[in-house]
Amino acid sequence: MAKNIHRALFIGNSFTARNNLPELVAQLTSAGNKGVFEHELISVNGAPLRTHLNKGEAQQRMQASRRDYVVLQEQSTLPVKNPTRTAENIRDFDTAIKEAGAQTVLYMTWARQNAPETQETLSETYTQVGRELAATVVPAGLAWQHCLATHPEIVLHDKDQSHPNLAGSYLAACTFYATLFIGRSRTIPAIDIDLDDSTIKALHGTALETVRAYKKKGA
Repeated sequence: MAKNIHRALFIGNSFTARNNLPELVAQLTSAGNKGVFEHELISVNGAPLRTHLNKGEAQQRMQASRRDYVVLQEQSTLPVKNPTRTAENIRDFDTAIKEAGAQTVLYMTWARQNAPETQETLSETYTQVGRELAATVVPAGLAWQHCLATHPEIVLHDKDQSHPNLAGSYLAACTFYATLFIGRSRTIPAIDIDLDDSTIKALHGTALETVRAYKKKGA
């Protein structure tokens, strides 16, 4: 039987590129027998989505090859500093994504380690524009918030207090998997990753709980 092929284009910056988040999602997809997750990444360090819109490479790739998902990751602090600009950037991309016949997926990121109070605004910005556009929102930032509250022994930020370490990227990838591929299933599959078993179990549980709660709220 032919496997399902899920084609995704990721557009963002180092928050997506660090630890190769798209490949982690692909490994989870394969391990969970959900098909093949083909992925490409367009990344510019520190860039907002407007930079990608102005460059035009993303739009060209969307038109050149069919995608099922186009994943948008805004610059990490812009949804807090300027929610209006963030929404404008996402709306403009959403138009191009729909013209290309793909689904818009918003990668909600997390607050910086020294500013956890910004998560509420960050999350709300992604949630509101996601509802407006009927886009899929991956609540990775909320999963981070939940994990840091319930498993304070697990470190998710890198030493710069901004980027993800491997556990942080893996939690984000698990949240992608739970959002895109889990219906009533209650498990996230195991992959070969350099994390201890207790951490993996905690991250799996956190991702599942966060996505269920987010969907239940109708977000």
